[in-house]
Amino acid sequence: MKIKPFFYLFLFGIISVSAYSQNVKLININQLNERIKNGKDSTYVVNFWATWCAPCIKELPHFEKLGAEYKSEKLAVLLVSLDFKSKLTSNVVPFVKRKNLKNEVFLLNESNPQEFIDRIDPSWSGSIPATLFIKNDKRKFVESEFTYEQLLTEYKKL
Repeated sequence: MKIKPFFYLFLFGIISVSAYSQNVKLININQLNERIKNGKDSTYVVNFWATWCAPCIKELPHFEKLGAEYKSEKLAVLLVSLDFKSKLTSNVVPFVKRKNLKNEVFLLNESNPQEFIDRIDPSWSGSIPATLFIKNDKRKFVESEFTYEQLLTEYKKL
């Protein structure tokens, strides 16, 4: 019966680790807009990316750094994956854990790309990476890859 305490300790360890791992939540465009509208943060940087997009993956550390360095300024960095919903558990969640992403991560749960693209920004062609900067009533949409310096410059312009 000495196995029981070890088993419970092992089980507690697994539950504790999984509780602290990053969750990837499904979100539709209405929920994303509500998250921004009703959030407690004053500035939002919303990055649209995918696990299969090399330029997206290359710039993700810049968004992580920005989120960590400017958290005290009420900045929220939201990482919105455009991977297929069917890839959530097989690709997106393992990728987020492997990269140890700390910012909020979502998978966009929309079936009509053109509809959500137009609602995010009418000028968006749909290519990624793409980033939306929001502070109060100011919005700026940028459809390109960022270096950290470029990202910081856009953030500070708001």
